[in-house]
Amino acid sequence: MIYKRRIIEVEIQKNLKSSGALLIKGPKSCGKTLTAMQFAKSRLQVDIDPKVKTFMDFNPEVLLDGQTPRLIDEWQEQPLLWNYIRHNVDKKQKPGQFILTGSANPVETTKTHSGAGRFTISVMRTMSWFELGFSSGTISLGALLKTDKIKPEIQKISINNIINRLIIGGWPTNINKSVESAKRINKAYIDLLAEVDLSKVSKISRDPNKIKALLKSLARNISTAANIETLTKDIKQYSESITRLTVSDYLDTLERLMIIENQLAWNTHIRSSAQLRKAPKRHFADVSLAISILGLNQESLLKNPEYLGFLFESLVIHDLRVYAQANDALVYHYKDSNDKEIDAIVQNDAGEWAAFEIKLGPSLVDTAAKNLIEITKNISKRPTSLNIIVGTGISYKRPDGVNVISLSSLGV
Repeated sequence: MIYKRRIIEVEIQKNLKSSGALLIKGPKSCGKTLTAMQFAKSRLQVDIDPKVKTFMDFNPEVLLDGQTPRLIDEWQEQPLLWNYIRHNVDKKQKPGQFILTGSANPVETTKTHSGAGRFTISVMRTMSWFELGFSSGTISLGALLKTDKIKPEIQKISINNIINRLIIGGWPTNINKSVESAKRINKAYIDLLAEVDLSKVSKISRDPNKIKALLKSLARNISTAANIETLTKDIKQYSESITRLTVSDYLDTLERLMIIENQLAWNTHIRSSAQLRKAPKRHFADVSLAISILGLNQESLLKNPEYLGFLFESLVIHDLRVYAQANDALVYHYKDSNDKEIDAIVQNDAGEWAAFEIKLGPSLVDTAAKNLIEITKNISKRPTSLNIIVGTGISYKRPDGVNVISLSSLGV
């Protein structure tokens, strides 16, 4: 497979220079191992190397011998390795000794000592449009956290192509795959998740049918702040018996597998009697999973433009997260007790922030711009930029100061 450069590589380089060990976390198949191998000089495949179990029984430290950085791939299969790595880092007092990759946190019963001061952590996601080559990256998210000026650009992409990209997703293994091939691969991913992964992560047997029922409910409620009660009622509506406790347990496990990633509510000071809502929005690690679990295709998505808009919003949030991480920023959402909402707030460590509404088509741009201006007037600290991300067309600055940006122009 041809390797495509990843945005996270810059962060990995910095972390290897500043700490003895680096943990790269992310959902299965997002490209962690392949990216880590661009930096590693030796490798231990914990999940498939037959000698691992033997050496873990009488001399685990032998497994750490090798040229550094040494990649410990799928380390969570032997969680006690964490402590041996920690001791090794303390002993040698050198940066960049180990890279650990894993698609799940260790089982709850495992006790690992803190890696504070020894480990840095990089969160990896599936590929953004910029990494896939679908975006020019002309308009920088980092720049939008400094200024509201953008360079006008035309990037035209048909709605059919946008849908195809949603279906295929940002998985490195799907690069150059046809839509039909990608659909089969994504379905297999869901099946394995439900039938094996959720039970394996905690060594607790879980019902695959109930897992799939929850995944379908999460897909139906994508890009919304659906709580456990809402999800439970939604599942029961489709004749699957499930309790709130089971839903809560499965959600926790999906988060540990990094299959879902919540978009937290923004906490700021507003000059209004309204109260800020705290419920997170729910997203899949890749929007293609929502499409796969519901068995949707291009035709069915074209017939449901409202749901297609929610899927596009989730895609944009995913890409904003990738670009934001490279700028030491996080992605939140805004909602108050008057039901005023902003799809995304990107805020960096310095407190600078930019607001984003997300609209697949151009017909809602005027309403979105008015919404951004109205809400942000009541926020104490002013934003660096107000922006509307759309699926295609011209990226430009409106007379009211709001930027309209095609996702095909957005980058780091």
